[in-house]
Amino acid sequence: MTTLHPGQPAPSFIGKTQNGATISLSDYKGKKVALYFYPHDMTPTCTIQACNLRDNYQELIDSDIIIIGVSEDTEKKHQKFIGKYELPFDLIADTDHKVHQAYCVWGPKTFMGKEYEGTHRTTFLINEDGEIIDVIQKVKAKEHHHQILEGFAG
Repeated sequence: MTTLHPGQPAPSFIGKTQNGATISLSDYKGKKVALYFYPHDMTPTCTIQACNLRDNYQELIDSDIIIIGVSEDTEKKHQKFIGKYELPFDLIADTDHKVHQAYCVWGPKTFMGKEYEGTHRTTFLINEDGEIIDVIQKVKAKEHHHQILEGFAG
């Protein structure tokens, strides 16, 4: 769904984490960032994806990759999700969809014949210069850390 592609500058954003801290893309200048958008905390596929990143977090950190999750859930719901699954990375509470819209991942979806607006599961790999180097649109929840590592490896 996104119209963003490798070679473009990553859209700047400002968001609130699960603890109410304000973060922006500029905070990570000089770092590799995997910015992953997912529909909802505590849902089966989103939980599998988050736990895959958690279980392989050290390998990602050893590769100097910062993981940041984004969903439309509230800070409080993110706190519960992080607490229940011991997630070691920040989650942005994008309740107004501004970050989603900046990355073109909010839009029409269909489930069981019903259309609605929602998050298109997508991960953006952003290099140290703030440039998108890969866009993962076919996320494999059980293997997501491999997709991220391969994307940064080129």
